[in-house]
Amino acid sequence: MDNIYIEYNFTVSPKEPATEILIAELGNVGFESFVENENGVTAYIQKSEWNSEILESIFVLNSDEFSIEFTQNEVAQTNWNAEWEKNFTPIQVDDLVSIRAPFHKNPNLKYDIVIEPKMSFGTGHHETTHMMVQHLINLDLKGKSVLDMGCGTGILAIFAEMKGAAQLEAIDIDNWCYENSLENVARNNCNNIAVFEGDSSLLINKKFDVIIANINRNILLMDMKIYTECLKENGVLLLSGFYEEDIPVIDAEVSKYNLKLETYITRNNWVALKYNK
Repeated sequence: MDNIYIEYNFTVSPKEPATEILIAELGNVGFESFVENENGVTAYIQKSEWNSEILESIFVLNSDEFSIEFTQNEVAQTNWNAEWEKNFTPIQVDDLVSIRAPFHKNPNLKYDIVIEPKMSFGTGHHETTHMMVQHLINLDLKGKSVLDMGCGTGILAIFAEMKGAAQLEAIDIDNWCYENSLENVARNNCNNIAVFEGDSSLLINKKFDVIIANINRNILLMDMKIYTECLKENGVLLLSGFYEEDIPVIDAEVSKYNLKLETYITRNNWVALKYNK
C-alpha cells in the first residue's frame, strides 16, 4: 500500500485532560491513529480523508482552558514503524499484565502480550484499553466465548485467550486494525481467535458469554441493541470509549435491554463499565 497520510503534531498545555479530549474529538472526524508523547500527541489521517477545514469542529482547540499548537506535514506509510519504535513504550497493568513490542525486554509478569502496533489504536497506553484489561483480569474466562468489538491491535482478545477463553472473535472496521490484529494474534500464538474486518452487521445470529466494546459513544449507542441481543443469559458486557459524564446516557440505553450495571473503573475522566445480563 502506498497511502499518504497527513501528520499533525500537537503541543498541549496542560497535557491532561486536554490530550485525551483531543484524541477523542480527532477520532470522530477521521483521524485513525495517535502517538502520545511528553508534549502532547501526534495524530494521523489518510490524505484522501483529509480536508483543509477538518479541525474547525474540534472544540478543544478553541478552549480557554488549554493551549494547543500544532504543525502538519505529509508522511509516507513506510515511516510509521520507526515512529512507533521511538514512541511506543512498554506498559504494565496491575503488576500482572505486560504489553510490549518485540524489541522490549520481557518483565516476566503472569501475562505477557507482545504486539507490533504499527498505526492501530489500542496499544494499552490509552486509558480505555488499560481499564478493559483491568476488567478482564477480574473475570473467569475459562471456556467462555468472547467478542472484542473494535479490536484495534487485538490486545483484549489476545488477553482473553490467555485467560482461558475458548472461542473468540475480534472485529474492526478499519483495515489496518484488521491486518494488525491478525499479525498480533499469530505473534502471541493464539489459536482460538477469528479476526474479521467489518461492523456490527457481522454479529447477526451470534452469541457470546462476554462482549467487549471499546468504541466511541455514538457507535455504542447506535449498536447497543445488537450487542445485547448477542449476549448470552448471565453474560457480561464491557463498555468503554467515553467519559464519566457520558455514563447516564450510556446507562439509559443499556437499561432498555434489562442489563444491570455492576461496577465501573475510571481513569483520567475516561470510564469502563461492566454490565451483567
